[in-house]
Amino acid sequence: MARGQFRMFRSAVPGIEAVAADSNQSFARHTHEQFGIGLVASGAQKSLSGRGVVEAGAGDIITVNPNEVHDGTPIGEGRSWRILYFDPELVAANVSEITEGRRSAVEISDPVLHDRAIAAHFEAAFALVTSAGGHQLKRDEALVEIIARVVAQVMPSEGRAAPQSIQAAKELIDCDPTAAISLSDLARASRLSRFQVLRGFAKATGMTPHAYLIQRRIHLARRLIAGGVPLVEAAIASGFVDQSHMTRVFVRKYGVSPRAYANAVA
Repeated sequence: MARGQFRMFRSAVPGIEAVAADSNQSFARHTHEQFGIGLVASGAQKSLSGRGVVEAGAGDIITVNPNEVHDGTPIGEGRSWRILYFDPELVAANVSEITEGRRSAVEISDPVLHDRAIAAHFEAAFALVTSAGGHQLKRDEALVEIIARVVAQVMPSEGRAAPQSIQAAKELIDCDPTAAISLSDLARASRLSRFQVLRGFAKATGMTPHAYLIQRRIHLARRLIAGGVPLVEAAIASGFVDQSHMTRVFVRKYGVSPRAYANAVA
């Protein structure tokens, strides 16, 4: 992206706007009507926030609350960043769910976060919000996670869910791993909140619901290939977008390509 350029992406999620920027511009004091959660990709900046003057550099998470007066000045030649703007109603609904109804009115307390794990969650959320395709379950997970960590300030150890409830979510996936399943579907099946399902599933199985779903799909693909089903048909029948998607997952899981596997078991 050229210096001084701003790009607004088409968002896959109603109530969320996605922007990427590379600029040496200084911004006067202003406000946004939404919550902002962003990531500085390069360079650094100094800004006024509702919590004083702060500095943020590459790898830092930057935040802003609705109607919070802030500005921004580059440190050095400029900086680039990506940011997601969340409608307050969307955030309130998620926070209420995450905290089991204890609160929905929130204010992000930290204008800058130096946390690699949160930065990684933001990268995942931004990529999924700005992709035309993508799996809804994976996108749901990423958005709940970033809101939980930044807005609701809930760390992984605080999630709780009973294993028997998670078993219902697992069974929904096991019953038909090719189905288009959302985090809300799993929550209904387990009678838990989406946040409880996400944390409880990871605690019970060692992986997120989406990772578990992909594992079940690749196991199905492997059985189909071993049974002589052509690769492109096996990919579609096991729930993958296409053969190349199946191939990427197959190699990552098993270390060999589907074709090499097919040749070996023929």
